[in-house]
Amino acid sequence: MPSAAPVVLVHPNLELTAQGVAARLVTRLVEAQSTASPVHLGATGGGLGTAVWPAVAAQPLAGAVDWTGVHVWFSDERFVDAGDAERNDAAVLAVAGALGLPRAHVHRVPGPDGVPDVTAAARAYAAELAAWAAPGEAVAAPWFDVSLLGVGPDGHVASLFPGRPEGRVTTGTTVAVRDSPKPPPQRVSFTRPALGHCRELWFLAAGAAKAEAVGRALGGEDPGRIPAAGLRGADRTLWFLDADLAAALSGGGADLTE
Repeated sequence: MPSAAPVVLVHPNLELTAQGVAARLVTRLVEAQSTASPVHLGATGGGLGTAVWPAVAAQPLAGAVDWTGVHVWFSDERFVDAGDAERNDAAVLAVAGALGLPRAHVHRVPGPDGVPDVTAAARAYAAELAAWAAPGEAVAAPWFDVSLLGVGPDGHVASLFPGRPEGRVTTGTTVAVRDSPKPPPQRVSFTRPALGHCRELWFLAAGAAKAEAVGRALGGEDPGRIPAAGLRGADRTLWFLDADLAAALSGGGADLTE
């Protein structure tokens, strides 16, 4: 069954949006660990997605999370060498030690220093996801308790861009992207089924430039045109926006009570 309608949460600016996401994420992880272990978390890139991690490390209650029971995965990754500052995993690795998150629990997509090409990287990551899937699951991946997902000004999520064939893939968990319209051109991305394989899906977006895409996603646009549209968490879907984006949405007649 689809989850309830998305809930929109507005914070004053990007920094406070990141802090709000971080505070809610720490609380959610503590709650999840009261009934299940391990807990799996989907991470995202982008300015807001990467800003969440230092904010998590600064949270007073971060120590209440048993980080040895948390596994972090990435909804997309740039196909560049390990240690490259362009990688989405860099923000998580930068705070892993302070949190007590084992580096082995940060599930990294292989780069060209580890596999021969981006297709091999996508296959390797799919195999790693499948190894953590419960028997009989329709999607061969662990259930993510929370999956964070950034949204681009064109409505792209992960590395699924408007009008691109990767967004139409409906089987498997990962897809190789060879000519991304946003550099670098080679990436590995979750498929739409993998993006929706979560209990709670949290969209993160800041800046008035993203208002049109966010409004169209919330309005139920065709996912082929706005890939952020139509994705829901199994239990809950939240949109974290900053005030500039929310004001631009309201100015365009968007309903933020959805």
